[in-house]
Amino acid sequence: MQTDGVTFEPYLSRWNLTVDGLSIHTHSSDLLPVRRAGQAAMLKLARSEEERRGNALMVWWNGRGAAQVYEHDGAALLMERLAVAPSLTEMVRAGQDDEATRLLCQAAAKLPQEQPWPELPTLRHWFQGLEKMAPSAGGVLSTALKTARELLDSPRDVGVLHGDIHHGNLLSTAEGNWRFIDPKGLIGERGFDYANILCNPDLDTATQPERLARQARIISETAKLDYTRLLRWTLAYAGLSAAWHLADGDGKMAAKTLDVARIAAELDR
Repeated sequence: MQTDGVTFEPYLSRWNLTVDGLSIHTHSSDLLPVRRAGQAAMLKLARSEEERRGNALMVWWNGRGAAQVYEHDGAALLMERLAVAPSLTEMVRAGQDDEATRLLCQAAAKLPQEQPWPELPTLRHWFQGLEKMAPSAGGVLSTALKTARELLDSPRDVGVLHGDIHHGNLLSTAEGNWRFIDPKGLIGERGFDYANILCNPDLDTATQPERLARQARIISETAKLDYTRLLRWTLAYAGLSAAWHLADGDGKMAAKTLDVARIAAELDR
């Protein structure tokens, strides 16, 4: 089967799959709902090294805190198909922001950390985009870089990171168990993984008055993280995200993301 130039057929045949829905295409992967022996699953074909790395991490997690993997072959991953509802993003829109944040923290705590860890890039490597962009951009981006360097030079509680924890990457099983998808796969300080929550589910929500301070308190209490250090990771992460947007030529998104960085910096004073 070929959809929009993507050939799923080799894996449909090899793993005895039948198509069970329309294909989904993102900037980095192609997905197809399928069934195997009547069981709902999702076939994912990675189109970037980052996505391949995430696939391998999903295999390492082996269904512990993340979607169960049934088959894996290089760029291809066959995993359990999780429900799009209930949605954490919809929970936020329905006034359950605090509850959604707690669910994210509780689910993140279930992701395994035992050694030996898989071979993954470090957080310092991940921050190269900010290292390149901040000197020319200046302002709060320079503050974010300074903060990132200080955090990276004094790491705490280092382990395997999902790398992209947010409301859209935590989905539910039919039994109501929450599991992560789409990891980036990093090695670094645990607190970094939670900073992304504070930039989500969207930047309009993230920059609402008092929102970041409230959610940071909830994360700090639920995940047992130092509140001030979490704010500093949020400043660093928002700076990195803004640098990525600038590199892509999206000044509007960069400016909005830097608003989150400014809020975090003000709270850290």
